[in-house]
Amino acid sequence: MLSFLPFLLFSFVASITPGPLNILVLSHGSRRGLVATLPIIFGACVAAALVVLIVGLGLGETLGRFPRLQQVMVWAGALWLSGLAWQIFRSTPPSLDSPDTRDAGMGVLGAVALQVINPKVWMMAVAVASVFAGDGEQASRMLLLSLLFLLTCLPCMTLWALLGVGSARVLRSPRAFVRMNRGLAVLLLVSAWSGVFI
Repeated sequence: MLSFLPFLLFSFVASITPGPLNILVLSHGSRRGLVATLPIIFGACVAAALVVLIVGLGLGETLGRFPRLQQVMVWAGALWLSGLAWQIFRSTPPSLDSPDTRDAGMGVLGAVALQVINPKVWMMAVAVASVFAGDGEQASRMLLLSLLFLLTCLPCMTLWALLGVGSARVLRSPRAFVRMNRGLAVLLLVSAWSGVFI
């Protein structure tokens, strides 16, 4: 298990640092609560772990041969995240009396699709495959690394949802909540487009 410690540290840093999906999970948690955000967290983490697995099994090399496809993924991800940022920017504060069912936020399939087209997830997966895969039983090692990444990612992303839930409790006034949402929307937009221009 000690041989996996560097990978676990890498997975922790990759999962806990602010990124587009973490910001979306924080926003969703603040608007809809932890229970409604857990399926999104699970879907996103499973999708990221599957990307790690398929890249480690050889898809990463194939994608490396098609730089235009990588550029399309970058632009598609940035455009999608821009749309989500706009939704967060315009979202109204949740009702303090009863939950607003009209604003369902991002769903599980949206979180999965976002991970699949997110170039940052693919770059992270390529790093995992090139640095941590090692020699020998490639398939079994990549399966284990994917599982370890999933088990690391779940609590990290849940922490972001809990931060959202906590912020909703602190920001009791509608005006403060709108300000938080607008700040998160701007952070999401910056995060999305940094991948295009960096």
